[in-house]
Amino acid sequence: MDRRTFVASTTAAALMSRFAWAAAEHRIEKIGLELYTVRDALNKDFEGTLAQVAKVGYKEVELAQFFAHLPEFNPSPKRAREILDANGLAAPASHIPYSAFSRENLSKVIEASKILGHGYIVNPSIDRAVLKQPDGWKRAAEAFNRAGEETRKSGIQLGYHNHVEEFKPLPDGKLPYDVLLAETDPNLVTMEMDLGWAHKAGADILAYFKKYPGRFPLVHVKDFDQNGTMVDVGKGVIDWKAIFAKSDVAGIKHYFVEFDDPKEPFESIQTGYAYLKDVRF
Repeated sequence: MDRRTFVASTTAAALMSRFAWAAAEHRIEKIGLELYTVRDALNKDFEGTLAQVAKVGYKEVELAQFFAHLPEFNPSPKRAREILDANGLAAPASHIPYSAFSRENLSKVIEASKILGHGYIVNPSIDRAVLKQPDGWKRAAEAFNRAGEETRKSGIQLGYHNHVEEFKPLPDGKLPYDVLLAETDPNLVTMEMDLGWAHKAGADILAYFKKYPGRFPLVHVKDFDQNGTMVDVGKGVIDWKAIFAKSDVAGIKHYFVEFDDPKEPFESIQTGYAYLKDVRF
């Protein structure tokens, strides 16, 4: 082998090794923030708060309380979209109250969601009155299916966000989360798994990904320490690399950092962003 051939083959081998290494590791392309984390600041200054969020580096946000006072909005969906666009932010999702499923409210939610650019609208809490009824979780699933059928007509996917209670056994031994997954039509209703609350409840997150592949396009990235106390993302004990390594199986498309009650919200979102920016899986 002459020198030229040797150099060329060595260079090619090095490049192949480099590309193989890159292909073996993945990262989150667009890191998102659940705006509930900065809700107090947002309520005081919507425009200024979104500017600060964008400055940290976030590219996506999930609205938390925008639909809390239906049929009123503050700011208007049009103005909110203008502010998002001005800051280079996309809002692929928003949380909506259970009351949004009424015929009158749902039409307004869909109309506003189209303006805001939502691909998903997510319910984070089922009315207590519904859950007190016999087969309450099944009734809720039926309501989700009906609403999901309507939202799909507008190209919007309905979703559900869990807390801890969904993993506590019902009198018949079933888990509410399992009831929702079994009773909702996967073409109409998707799941936004709050990974932190699922961890707190002792759920086997990877087992859910395996059993229900593709049903978790959105996740909340929330961390807890060894004592079960919520902490900044990356400061706890959750094995994020193991979870994110199964993102393709789960169908995860959007990752939203969240900390429910941080002492310093903007420091917290910076910490979470910095961690997810560097994590490889």
